Amino acid sequence: MRHLATSLTPVGLLVLLVGCASAPRVNMATEEQAIRDLDAAQLRAITAKDVAAATVSYGPDSYVMMSNAPLAAGRDAIRGMFTEFLKSPNLDFSFAPTRIEVSKAGDMAYEIGTYRMSFDSPQGKVADEGNLTTVWKKMDGRWMIASDVTVSSKPIPAPPVAMVMMDADKMEMQAGAGMTWTDLSIPGFPPGAKRAIVHGDPSTSGDYILRLKFPDGYEVPAHWHTQAEHVTVLQGTFMLGMGDRFDRSALRTYMPGDFVYAPAKAVHFAAAKGETIVQLHGNGPFKITVVK
Repeated sequence: MRHLATSLTPVGLLVLLVGCASAPRVNMATEEQAIRDLDAAQLRAITAKDVAAATVSYGPDSYVMMSNAPLAAGRDAIRGMFTEFLKSPNLDFSFAPTRIEVSKAGDMAYEIGTYRMSFDSPQGKVADEGNLTTVWKKMDGRWMIASDVTVSSKPIPAPPVAMVMMDADKMEMQAGAGMTWTDLSIPGFPPGAKRAIVHGDPSTSGDYILRLKFPDGYEVPAHWHTQAEHVTVLQGTFMLGMGDRFDRSALRTYMPGDFVYAPAKAVHFAAAKGETIVQLHGNGPFKITVVK
C-alpha cells in the first residue's frame, strides 16, 4: 500500500481516497431487521385477509411457488393466488424465519423459515406444515421479494382406494380416505352436515351403510325413520335424545366406539360436540321425517 501511495499523483491519490470514503457501509443487523419487519407486516395482513397489504412486497418480476399449486409469476398472478388462498374457510396461517442472510453489498438477501397452516375443506380439515425460502432484492432502496417458495414437509399420502371388489358377489372394501362427502340436504336440517355412502343405496330397498359428519355444535332436529337405525360413533361426541322436540337436557352422550339402536318410527334428536362422524346401517329405504 505504501508503494502504491508513493506512485500515485496527488490527484490520483485524492480520487482513490474519495472513492473509498464514498463506498456505503451495510449495517447487516439493520437490514435483517427491516426484512423481519416486512415479514411481520405480511403476516398481519394475511390474518386480516388484506390481499393488497399481503402482496405489497411482490413486484412484476416476482415468483411464488407453493406446494400443490401452479407457479404464480408477476404481481397480478400472485395477488390472484392470495385472493383465493385467503378465501379458505377458517384459515389459520403462520410463518417464521429461522435464518436471514444479507449480502455484503446490501442489495440481496435470502431467508429460510417454516410455516404452518390449516383450513376447512369439503372433505374436512386440511393441515399442512413445511419449510420456506424467500429471496429478497433491494430496489430503489426498498426490499422486494424476488421469489417465494414453500415446500410441504408432510409425507405424500397413499393414493386413496375408492372401492375394491374382492369378489363381486361377496366382498368389497372402501378406504376411508377415498370416500366422497356431499352435503346432507334434508328439509328442516340446518346446513353444514355431510354424508358419505359406504355401501349399498340408502334410497332403495336392501342393506346400506352410510356415514354422517356433523360440525361442532350441530343440532339434529326431532325426526323419525320408517326403518330401524343402527348407529356407531366413529369420531367426536354424539349426543342423542328421544322425544318429539329438541331438548338439550334429555341428551345422552356417546363416544367413539359406542353403538345405539333406534327402532323404526322412534322419534329422536341429536347434537354434536366437536367434529363428529357416525356410521349408520340398516335396511333401506333410508327416509327421514322431521317432526314439525
